[in-house]
Amino acid sequence: MIPYGRQEITQADIDAVVDVLRSDFLTQGPAVPMFEQAVATYCGARHAVAVNSATSALHIACLALGLGPGDRLWTTPVTFVASANCGLYCGAEVDFVDIDPLTYNMSVERLAEKLAQADKLGVLPKIVVPVHLCGQPCDMEGIRALSRQYGFKVIEDASHAIGGRYQDEPIGACRYSDITIFSFHPVKIVTTAEGGMAVTNDADLAHQMALLRSHGITRDPTHMTHEADGPWYYQQIDLGFNYRMTELQGALGVSQMTRLDAYVAGRHAIADRYDALLEGLPVMCPWRRPDSYSGLHLYVVLVQLERIRQTHRQVFDALRAQGIGVNLHYIPVHTQPYYRGLGFKPGDFPQAEHYYARAISLPMYPQLTPAQQDEVVSALSEALAP
Repeated sequence: MIPYGRQEITQADIDAVVDVLRSDFLTQGPAVPMFEQAVATYCGARHAVAVNSATSALHIACLALGLGPGDRLWTTPVTFVASANCGLYCGAEVDFVDIDPLTYNMSVERLAEKLAQADKLGVLPKIVVPVHLCGQPCDMEGIRALSRQYGFKVIEDASHAIGGRYQDEPIGACRYSDITIFSFHPVKIVTTAEGGMAVTNDADLAHQMALLRSHGITRDPTHMTHEADGPWYYQQIDLGFNYRMTELQGALGVSQMTRLDAYVAGRHAIADRYDALLEGLPVMCPWRRPDSYSGLHLYVVLVQLERIRQTHRQVFDALRAQGIGVNLHYIPVHTQPYYRGLGFKPGDFPQAEHYYARAISLPMYPQLTPAQQDEVVSALSEALAP
């Protein structure tokens, strides 16, 4: 089976983790701050807060921005459920903005329309979470302009996008957002096994997220409500969580970051080759913004069903039967049973559902060989044949 994604673990990665195992710290030592600094420096952000998953990062980012009951969070329906769930964790209401049919990201045109209507009704969102699907940046300049007009905060869900660039600036620089979130799940661009990161240019937001990731506890006398009883003293000053990243994960992340640019360049080479190999087949290859450099976490094609006799499911099954580990990213969140229970229904976001009915994620990872890629394309061609 050729998987759709796969991590690379080198001897240097193993050595970095073993060094931690032999050290005095397995958690809350020097490796996690080193990883935070590596990501912040790479992105050009002032602050970075490492946590145990991107989901945790989304949660504490929402809390740091003051999201709570009575508030609203909007995101895209074509994403992993965590992009929406983070709003529910805070007691807020969640809604969605349909996607752009070319980029598969949140449509700025649909967002502007929905904001204008919400403004009339007095139900504007407090936070909007655009998702850089597959690693391709959203139109962040357009989203930021709307945030200034309507007063909402912006969290970039860049779980797919570390190593990418938007308008010649690293994704994560936070020029157009308040906070950016990264994921380090094994199939992502770099991995810490599980892990996430929130980056920001706002020192107060960084402090609040760091507090929330560790039970809301501080040992810093300047943040305590009264004088410490002694050197052992700490205070819980907020209701936080145990979202800390371990030293093992931090060390792995530091090692992986040294290869980030090479990983993304390798993904682009594979995508360029896919583009050429798939020419003429009844699929739509992913479009890439000319003003950006995608992280290319995923390579998603849309099957042109009107040109073939097979169904979407038949094409997918035929590829799996040939040992091609294709996947589908993602089932629109509003169609999930839990969200249907909140009142959403099929037909609410037609572009998202059109995408879902045709999308297939082809194998994409830097170690994918030309021979394996040829095998993928050959199987796809066979699956699409009349």
